[in-house]
Amino acid sequence: MSGARAQGVTGVSPVTPSGSFGLWPRVRDDRLFFGLIGGLVVLAWLSLWLWQQSPYARFLGHEEISGTGSIDDGYLVLLALFVGGWTLMTVAMMLPASLPLVAFFRTLVRTRSNHVLLVALLVLGYIGVWLAFAGLVHVGDLGIHATVERVGWLHQNAWVIAASTFALAGVYQFSSLKYRCLEKCRSPVAFVMQNWRGQERWDALRLGVRHGIFCLGCCWTLMLLLFAVGVGSIGWMLVLAAVMATEKNVPWGRRLSAPLGVVLIGCGLALALAGTLGVEAL
Repeated sequence: MSGARAQGVTGVSPVTPSGSFGLWPRVRDDRLFFGLIGGLVVLAWLSLWLWQQSPYARFLGHEEISGTGSIDDGYLVLLALFVGGWTLMTVAMMLPASLPLVAFFRTLVRTRSNHVLLVALLVLGYIGVWLAFAGLVHVGDLGIHATVERVGWLHQNAWVIAASTFALAGVYQFSSLKYRCLEKCRSPVAFVMQNWRGQERWDALRLGVRHGIFCLGCCWTLMLLLFAVGVGSIGWMLVLAAVMATEKNVPWGRRLSAPLGVVLIGCGLALALAGTLGVEAL
């Protein structure tokens, strides 16, 4: 172990994954820390629910900004609302699934005077990756809507997009990249020890970004499903969040990947069949 890395773990007893889930590290009792994280997640879910119940629920989805024709002040407001909604979704859906890594990192640096800042930078780097992904998705969504408007057949058969999204998510469940990223996410202790070099703020931010990239590699197609079923659907968000958390943190979670892939491909085929028959499925 290098000197810098050794410095990052000084004063912390060896930690190994344990517990009923097999992945949770042995962390000291810190009710305030877990209370704050839990409160943040609950607040995000509550904000999403209140948003969905409000007269501004339509702004939680992507249809509003996709339908604008030019970049003006109104568009920028809609874009800001979209980014805000996506940030809430990331905190609500993805942060709980990454809590084992955050908890272990918190234990690792808790003796440092700036441990709160380091944990905050870790989380910021993680969320930043998902926000960057949201930007790419938004640009892609604008392109898809523009194509639908220009191509008459696609405009009349918009079900092709939803069916293709489900099929893509299903096929990706069997990809080697999915499994590689999933293994990284399922080993939070090893991931931190391999990537944390004790170089203070920059290293904490970089660790969060790297973890976010692997998490994105696991779940990006599942998150795309929100655009097929409705970004503002709290029910679908809960289902997808539960699936992603199970895949990453439960011992038998990896065995869920293949059956889930079959189900998603089946849903894509069902949507395609319904579309060809003229039946509204979503």
